[in-house]
Amino acid sequence: MKQREGRPGQKKTSGSSGESRRNDRTGRPPKPVARPAAVRETVREAAVPVAVERPLMTRSGERPVERVPVILESLGAGDFHLIDSGNGEKLEQYGPYRIIRPEAQALWRPSLPAHVWEKVDAAFTGDTDEEGSGRWRFPKEALGETWPLNLLGVDFLGRFTSFRHVGVFPEQIVHWSWMKEQAEKAGRPLKVLNLFGYTGVASLVAAAAGAEVTHVDASKKAIGWARENQALGRMEKLPIRWICEDAMKFILREERRGSQYDIILTDPPKFGRGPNGEVWHLFEHLPLMLDVCREILSPKAVGLVLTAYSIRASFYSIHELMRETMRGAGGVVESGELVIREAGTDGKTPGRALSTSLFSRWVPK
Repeated sequence: MKQREGRPGQKKTSGSSGESRRNDRTGRPPKPVARPAAVRETVREAAVPVAVERPLMTRSGERPVERVPVILESLGAGDFHLIDSGNGEKLEQYGPYRIIRPEAQALWRPSLPAHVWEKVDAAFTGDTDEEGSGRWRFPKEALGETWPLNLLGVDFLGRFTSFRHVGVFPEQIVHWSWMKEQAEKAGRPLKVLNLFGYTGVASLVAAAAGAEVTHVDASKKAIGWARENQALGRMEKLPIRWICEDAMKFILREERRGSQYDIILTDPPKFGRGPNGEVWHLFEHLPLMLDVCREILSPKAVGLVLTAYSIRASFYSIHELMRETMRGAGGVVESGELVIREAGTDGKTPGRALSTSLFSRWVPK
């Protein structure tokens, strides 16, 4: 599946804000073949064990009902839409800017003519090696590092980073819309835990909808960016706890405290390193993370949402893990892929679906 971009200026972190061939488009000059987009960042230090662990719980009872495959699709929202894709790239609209970025999943040819792709404000170029960073090219004029964006009624800052992303993963709109709806209709303030919360857009969406949010990320830069986003939207009074800590350490401590949450979002990287050297490996540590997340779900929980990038696996892998984790809890586990539908230059003309990530979501009914 898709390899997700590294996030700016940070070590690989287990609580971190947790991605090509482009030489045959008509009318565009040949460019070097690049390897698939980078996993967030590569852990280069010698591995050390996760600092705190506990055995997995023994679960009994029936596994939840399953709903597969589920394709959650977005045509865009607010200031974002996918214009076109192909030849290992994607052409996107982020507010006033038209942007080209590498996209290994775009195996087909672009639908739109070359002159549409040439009229861009920014294009990510340079080193696209998995362990390296790259640079942005600005064909029209030099642009500032940041610019304002809005999704689902929340203001935040886009940013041209050296790891090809811009501060938001718009395929997550489908999860955020679902969470927003749950919070608005709950009739009580839902407690939301956002693990690997990154730049805080999901946390702001949840809090604006009436939820009480705990946002966890091990990157100080990501937490700082999230606070900038909160200030931009004049949302300082919203009930959000910003916590800079290793995600696994945090939830294990919450379990010991008896803390509970109604919705948990978790968006872990493939590899990660916490602020004190804690190491995260998705295939090794995801079962324990989900196990602990189940223990801190409230009796009236609304959902547990897992998104997985940068892994070579079927969605069935995380689907069956989620069903085992939630054995005896009832409800439904629905799993599949998140996709973004091309929307053309007008943002309203549906085209091909671009796969972005795997997901699995448990809901009580």
